[in-house]
Amino acid sequence: MKLFCKLSVCLSLLFLSSSLLSAEDLQLSLRSQTETSPGSGRYHRLEHKESWDPQQTAIIVCDVWDYHHCLNAVRRLEQFAPRLDQLLKTARAQGVTIIHAPSDCMPAYQGHPARQRAQQVTFNGPIPEGIENWCSKIPSEEKAVYPVDQSDGGEDDDPEEHKAWAAKLKSLGRNPALPWKKQSPLITIDGGKDFITDKGDEVWRILGSRGIKNVILTGVHTNMCVLGRPFGLRQMAQNGKNVVLVRDMTDTMYNPKRWPYVSHFTGNDLIVSHIEKFICPTITSDQILGGEAFVFKKDQRPHLVIIMAEQEYETKKSLPKFAAENLGKAFRVSLVFADDKERNKIPGIEVIQDADIVLFSVRRRVLPKKQMEMIKKYVALGKPVVGIRTASHAFSLRGKEPPKGYADWPEFDATVFGGSYHGHHKNDLKSIVTINPAQKQNPILTGIPDKPFPQAYSLYEVLPLAKGTTVLMTAEIKGKPVEPVAWTFMRKDGGRSFYTSMGHPGDFKQPEFVRLLVNGIYWAAGLNPADVQLSDKVSLRESRHWTVVSVPEFVKPQGTAGSRWYRCVARVPKAWMAGEPLLLKVPAAAGNTVQAWVNGTALKQRGDGFIIGPDVVTMNDANLIVVEVSGSGAGADVASVPQLISASGALSLSGRWQYRAGDDRAFANMPLPAKFGTVTDIVFKP
Repeated sequence: MKLFCKLSVCLSLLFLSSSLLSAEDLQLSLRSQTETSPGSGRYHRLEHKESWDPQQTAIIVCDVWDYHHCLNAVRRLEQFAPRLDQLLKTARAQGVTIIHAPSDCMPAYQGHPARQRAQQVTFNGPIPEGIENWCSKIPSEEKAVYPVDQSDGGEDDDPEEHKAWAAKLKSLGRNPALPWKKQSPLITIDGGKDFITDKGDEVWRILGSRGIKNVILTGVHTNMCVLGRPFGLRQMAQNGKNVVLVRDMTDTMYNPKRWPYVSHFTGNDLIVSHIEKFICPTITSDQILGGEAFVFKKDQRPHLVIIMAEQEYETKKSLPKFAAENLGKAFRVSLVFADDKERNKIPGIEVIQDADIVLFSVRRRVLPKKQMEMIKKYVALGKPVVGIRTASHAFSLRGKEPPKGYADWPEFDATVFGGSYHGHHKNDLKSIVTINPAQKQNPILTGIPDKPFPQAYSLYEVLPLAKGTTVLMTAEIKGKPVEPVAWTFMRKDGGRSFYTSMGHPGDFKQPEFVRLLVNGIYWAAGLNPADVQLSDKVSLRESRHWTVVSVPEFVKPQGTAGSRWYRCVARVPKAWMAGEPLLLKVPAAAGNTVQAWVNGTALKQRGDGFIIGPDVVTMNDANLIVVEVSGSGAGADVASVPQLISASGALSLSGRWQYRAGDDRAFANMPLPAKFGTVTDIVFKP
């Protein structure tokens, strides 16, 4: 009897401890981005801690299908799906509600307990208006510039592999364009606990009936379904849920052959950044599972952190542009900006702890001691450092003592770059830069013509340099000593550094300087500068990608030949189609003619507009409007504000459209429905 009692007590304690364990809050670190100051277009990337009650939390698994038309998308999903499955099992055991949402696949789950559970939920609370619809944009995105072109569908397959994959899908009895029929078998569905649905109103009823305040989104694809589905990030965010994206348990449909011409994984990062700025925070799977965040096998990009804290040379503007144009193929880039009001505050500098290479553009700042120790620790580990212009006196106060609790590092120049900056020549004395003849074969000088070019601003006095430096370029002012302007330094800690005293806005306009800085970053990171692919800057007149312009104000560039194409997306309410057909008005400027398409269907002209019948419109959803302008009319192509007119009202189409020049009739449509291929910039809705 005593043994039985002891056993009962032990079992009770075990059950109690298990219950307490399952009831423990989720400890999450939410990452978001806030503008450095209103309208700056620059963002601090910050993290904050939150505790979420598992009983008030749900995970929605978006469109993790069994097959996909893009083979590379399938491969990437198969890489992270096993970890996603573990994430769901761990969260489920803690009491988190799991909702599987494989869109278009409900017939496969007819009679499944998890599907029936979703259908049988009752909830008497309010259901948000439009929750059953796709959402292409929410108010917080009104001024956002969408970061990628996904209008081709985002497939990044090798053409031959894609052809073979389509044939395989067909042999399996699948439609190669829409091959999914159910959720991936790599994801476990618990028939006794989980829910299956692809309907926004059903998801909302599940959340409401269980008192769920917090929603975690995972799955694919981030820039399409995860954002736009009725149960996606936008709908959850605009309807008041505490929603986050698991940024390492997702993937983007982005083709590196499309703007902004970066690697697929940088395309992922750009979409995640857009979400953090305008939609909701993000987390990583290790916050629930432990271990390390997931990284795709082919994502070998070094993590480059660019720290900008100086006012004189506006590198907070030039460096982000430089990075966007030249580093997106090879690097994962994090931008860190100084606070716009507090001089010695650099929010988000903690990201240096995860850096593989750091670029400093800092002038005479001191930091809280803990942050300065982070920088010193990074350098002491022998990791690569790049510096431009004022980085030579980044943490020196000219002999002044730092405020209490702050630290300087006056030896930074000598320790990290092997330099000895002690001033500069007058700003009006122009110097000429030349390559060091002894270093013509140095890899950092790859692709740079061996001819003099002007430095944009004052010449720094940096001699003498330390042992271990190699001078790559020098500059001279007539009658003054020659000074090094670019060199490498093999540090005592074993690390490699590259420094250039150039970095004025005018220098960034010099192709020689741009290539020098790109090469220096590649070299410091251990990459081959010969592999550098500089930005192919193409004018609007000959642009090979769609560019955002303002209509009707936009004036075509001089010398533009052939057709000019404009496109936007309009959401058409169902009520608008109850009476007369819609009328699209796009007033052409004198000397021009206009043709128009909606969702790829050519429209017939009637009077001063184009007729849009119900057969070409997707109601309560995104509709692609494309206009072709031809002719030699001067000034703007569109004479006045375009409008979409119905019997019950009119929608002004004044604002951001996409523009492209050329004579390709394929521009009249997208290879997939507008809601998948469009970008937030060009969406109009009543």
